Amino acid sequence: MFLNFSSYFWYLPVVLLGACVGSFLNVVIYRLPLGLSVNEPKRSFCPLCKNSIVWWRNIPIVSWLLLRGKCADCHAPIPLRYWIVEVVTALLFAASWYQSSVLTALLLFVFMALAVTIGWIDAEHQIIPISLTWGGSAVALIYAGFHPELLQLRDPAAVWHAHQGPWWTGLKDAGLGWVLGFFGLWSVVLLGKMIFGKKKITFDVPTDWQLIDAPTDADPVVFSCESENIPWDDLFFRKSDELLLECTAIELNGSTIDQGLLKIREHEITTPDGMVHRLEDVKILSGKVTQATIPREAMGMGDPHLLGMIGAFIGGFGVIFTIASSAVFAIVAAVLGRIGFGRPLPYGPFLLLGALTWIFGGWKLWQLYVDWITFR
Repeated sequence: MFLNFSSYFWYLPVVLLGACVGSFLNVVIYRLPLGLSVNEPKRSFCPLCKNSIVWWRNIPIVSWLLLRGKCADCHAPIPLRYWIVEVVTALLFAASWYQSSVLTALLLFVFMALAVTIGWIDAEHQIIPISLTWGGSAVALIYAGFHPELLQLRDPAAVWHAHQGPWWTGLKDAGLGWVLGFFGLWSVVLLGKMIFGKKKITFDVPTDWQLIDAPTDADPVVFSCESENIPWDDLFFRKSDELLLECTAIELNGSTIDQGLLKIREHEITTPDGMVHRLEDVKILSGKVTQATIPREAMGMGDPHLLGMIGAFIGGFGVIFTIASSAVFAIVAAVLGRIGFGRPLPYGPFLLLGALTWIFGGWKLWQLYVDWITFR
């Protein structure tokens, strides 16, 4: 007897599965950027009072509503994000089940979980965990070897041919999608570094600046100048990056240094007299600056890895669509959010939004466009 997977009955377990997965994703979203283990402690806990959350207060979607968004022990507010992640994951699972075969839906469940996790972490911390993109790419490549349907959304007839052909046909398409996604965006990162790689600021009068030491090992050192605080990780993406300061006064560990060009790299500092000091030996560093050259990136290196993963799931045509649509989404978000030029804007969520658009019907727009330009 065969199961009727087209029955509406299956939406209930799919939605429940999505909500439970979303609950776990909340753990990953909170712990991974902090370097905490996802497995230990096994129980969820309140970030404020650290008390473990018993299972009946940790029911996906429902518990947040019953607790009115507050911890049952210390009554600290529980961010709305927890509830949204569970609801969104459940809805994405249901949508995946609705529009796909069972085997394709299972692969989409993996992609949706990765999309929610990576997108939210990037939005909150401007970090894309490379381990997640590599893991997702591996799953997509392996899956493509025996079920390449997701790679052929724009051409359903090609799915039949892919199933009839050798197993490596789907693997080849997924691999080409990864290559196009990764190296396509990697070239954009390199070009952006060449064009926008440095920001030069000239001050009318000598302006105070200082390095603020990290209060804990988990926090970064901060470069502070004219009420602007820039975390160390946002300054030095590459080993070659340098922060250049033309200083009229420099104080290093309580000693006054001759004025001139101060060169700061990720792990060392070179004073105007040519002396090199390891950053770990620097306790106090401050001064007055007349001109600062600040290294910057047009885009982080996590984005190429993310687009590579997307390409492994949806193929090369999906990558092209994702790049184009993500740019539109990012521009709209920047305009609506009044985000000016030069301000950081995490791009991962827009890449993922573009990929989701392709999966849930964007491929039809692509096909209409192709038909139009080829006069079909």
